Amino acid sequence: MYHGSCLCGGITFAVRGALAPIQVCHCSQCRKAQGGPFATNLPLARADFQLLSGGELLRAYSASPGKRRWFCARCGSPIYSERDALPGILRLRVGTLDGDLPTRAAVHLQVASAANWWPLDDALPRYPGSKPD
Repeated sequence: MYHGSCLCGGITFAVRGALAPIQVCHCSQCRKAQGGPFATNLPLARADFQLLSGGELLRAYSASPGKRRWFCARCGSPIYSERDALPGILRLRVGTLDGDLPTRAAVHLQVASAANWWPLDDALPRYPGSKPD
C-alpha cells in the first residue's frame, strides 16, 4: 500500500498493489498542467486507487474531449487524469506519492513536442507520440 496527497494535504489517497513503470509525457498539455518540462504518470486500475479524504476538493478540467485532469481546488496540485477511451484506468501523478518508490521511469512519450530547453539525456525508450501497443 502506498499513500499520497496534494500539496496542502486536503486530498489524501492510498494505492494498492504493485506499481507500474512510470511514463514520462512531454506533450504540451502535460507541460502546461504540470508547469514543468513533462509529467510523470503512473497508470493504475481505478479499483487500486482509494480516496481517503478531500473528495470535496477534487475538481476536473477537460482540456480535450474525453479526458479529465483532476486537481485540488485549494492548492492546485494535479492528482490524476482519466480518459473515456481507457475506462477503469487512472494516470496518477507520481509526484503526489509519499516516500521512496520501487518503480522507475521506463519510457518517454510525446517527445515530438518535448520542450527544447530540457535535455533528454537518458537511455529510456522514446516515442514521438503515444507508445505503440
